[in-house]
Amino acid sequence: MNPLEIHLRNLSRRELFQRVGCGVGGLALASLLKQDGCWAQAPTAKAQGGQQFTGKLPHFPARAKNVIFLHMVGAPSQLDLFDDKPILRKNDGELCPKELIEGKRFAFLRGHPRLRGSEFRFSRHGESGQVFSELLPHLAGMADDIAIIKSMQTDHFNHAPSQLFLLTGFGRFGRPSIGSWISYGLGTENRSLPGFVVLITGSVGGAGNSMWGSGFLPTVHQGIEFRTKGDPVLFLSNPGGITGTDRKRIIDTVNQLNQQQLADVGDPEIATRISQYEMAYRMQSSVPELMDLADEPRHIHEMYGTQPGQTSFANNCLLARRLVERGVRFVQLFDQGWDHHGGLNKNLTSKCKQVDQPAAALIRDLKQRGLLDETLVVWASEFGRTPMLQNGQANGGRDHHKDAYCIWLAGGGIKGGVTVGRTDDLGYFPTEDPVHVHDFQATLLHLLGMDHEQLTYKYQGRQFRLTDVHGEVVTQVLA
Repeated sequence: MNPLEIHLRNLSRRELFQRVGCGVGGLALASLLKQDGCWAQAPTAKAQGGQQFTGKLPHFPARAKNVIFLHMVGAPSQLDLFDDKPILRKNDGELCPKELIEGKRFAFLRGHPRLRGSEFRFSRHGESGQVFSELLPHLAGMADDIAIIKSMQTDHFNHAPSQLFLLTGFGRFGRPSIGSWISYGLGTENRSLPGFVVLITGSVGGAGNSMWGSGFLPTVHQGIEFRTKGDPVLFLSNPGGITGTDRKRIIDTVNQLNQQQLADVGDPEIATRISQYEMAYRMQSSVPELMDLADEPRHIHEMYGTQPGQTSFANNCLLARRLVERGVRFVQLFDQGWDHHGGLNKNLTSKCKQVDQPAAALIRDLKQRGLLDETLVVWASEFGRTPMLQNGQANGGRDHHKDAYCIWLAGGGIKGGVTVGRTDDLGYFPTEDPVHVHDFQATLLHLLGMDHEQLTYKYQGRQFRLTDVHGEVVTQVLA
């Protein structure tokens, strides 16, 4: 027996794990802090088909580098915004066909409801002839840049499960969000800002912060909420009596201790902690400059409808543009107030006035700066709305509907001016090209240069992916 074999046989269990942990920890730390193109890369994961996916480069040339995801929390009525139904309008007030309700479950509809046609005017816009409601005049002006999917389908009809399903691919808590998957797959190009940033107007409710959680992925990929009032990020400012030099000395000391623990136990989450402490220190200078909209020219504020210092969807759209300019990979905007079970006409009109102008301005601004070709803009919600009247009142609303609704996309590899899918005369079921949530997720990853079947992470003994075992790329929207 040679000396090496004798030495290995004499190692205690604790010594063995300490020495192995040191090697693993060093690899994890080097991976997370490597700065040769992308910062804060994910640990290597075994992909399906035996390939190694390092979380550094896309699987194939990407059409988009960044994503701005506009989530309308509560689900706007597609039948009053994008999907014009003259026959539904003609039959307004009639009892709905029995086949639409027999054996079906709804969140709130009971009995035999009546049909509700839209009271808003629709018209065609642009060379493409895209159809928009009168509530969206600014977006209608960008018709030839937008692709609308009118046949979206989901598996759930309540808010929290549907939100989780859209954003994590699974209707229950515990899975990584789509922004976390993208951060894990591609990393970030700005080492002074997170790769995944969240901006909120109102209160998201429903699934809460699980909509931007990292699930079982390393927590370095979790979405970071930026606030437009007070500290942009909680605890970013130094406490009273602590200078920047003091803060740096504290961080350096804490990280020395963390590095010793990392070498001892080899937990990759310690490497994440080290990198995030350093990130937080750099953000103390990068974030205040980013969040200060006062230096934007007057014509930009007029285009978006922004007011510096206020909390609004318009301000968040402008911040989203500033974030992708600085290399942030995934920016998610949540806007509350679209759950219209009653007072539909008044409430929907009010919400559209808040969102229409800044959303259109975002597309126009990205385009004039040469950023739209590499930035994918998504406007979506967790589900749609029924063609039936809820509550049987003249000023009633619409219930949740999972079988057919609309989303739109622009920029980043999208063919503008196209419409995908069609629904029946009442807007209840798709009759052409149904698009499932997993298809949408697969398409989004495809535009970023990632194969949704290969972007996987091993957890609890199996390979997980955003699209589970489903998903087909919607080729009709690709430029």
